[in-house]
Amino acid sequence: MGVNKDKLVVVLGTNASGKSGLGIELAIKYGAEIVSADSRQVFKGLDLGSGKVTKEEMKGVPHYLLDVAEPGDFFSLKEYQELAYKAIDDIMSRGIRPFLVGGTGLYVNAVVDGYELADAPVDTELRAKVEAMTLEELQELLKLKLGTIPDSLDMRNKRRLERAAEKILQGKPLNLESIKKYETLCLGVTWEREILYKRIEERLDRRLAEGMIEEVEGLLDKGVSDDFLYRLGLEYRYILLYLRGRFKDRDEFRAKLFMEIRHLAKEQMTWFRKRKDVHWLNMADDPFGQAVRLIDDFYDA
Repeated sequence: MGVNKDKLVVVLGTNASGKSGLGIELAIKYGAEIVSADSRQVFKGLDLGSGKVTKEEMKGVPHYLLDVAEPGDFFSLKEYQELAYKAIDDIMSRGIRPFLVGGTGLYVNAVVDGYELADAPVDTELRAKVEAMTLEELQELLKLKLGTIPDSLDMRNKRRLERAAEKILQGKPLNLESIKKYETLCLGVTWEREILYKRIEERLDRRLAEGMIEEVEGLLDKGVSDDFLYRLGLEYRYILLYLRGRFKDRDEFRAKLFMEIRHLAKEQMTWFRKRKDVHWLNMADDPFGQAVRLIDDFYDA
């Protein structure tokens, strides 16, 4: 018999899967509050491009870890984990149920698995050297130094690879050992590929119509750097490139961005499939009802 841990429901899933909406509906049923697990939604002003839920969409459900950092700031995995733990523990201390909802696999894993994280001291000269490396150069460096790449390290996330490379070059361990803090139920949200791609396309066009390009223009006007926006990836990267004249027209830009978002959704599924504790909901057959049955059993156990 293990230690009796506090219980945390997790709703995770791919881009445009509907995980945020489902998480809100479930939170309403259980009187829960939501802690976000999204690496871009922590930043203020990154709304349409990150798919951040609006006040109306929240339907009165309190959300945490949205808008907790200024655009342009460095925000580490350790900072996220500490804030997430603080929010979850605060919710539990008030006798309310916390839900963790999001699509950033490393953020989800850091909380669910309880990564033991230690920030390396900042060596500004080394950091500048590492940040000047390409994604491919970082991948090769880490493969050379580590031999076996841990599942927890996303090899396509340049920012994460830079921080990992910093630690390795300083002789520090990545230190991703785990001490599980909560008992968790992980619910997975996604769709069959063609349905998911259609949802991605519809959401992309809706967000473009709502002013996603103008959002990036506004960030640039406020002094947010090209480098920061580029590192955010996807919408922010490709809108930046579009505004800088890197595409021949809007149609080419839109087609490239659509392709990249689809690719990310595929990568998200690959990442989350590594977790063997995820209960994947059948989104075509009453996912809310399926989730309720699983959550009831989890709370009653």
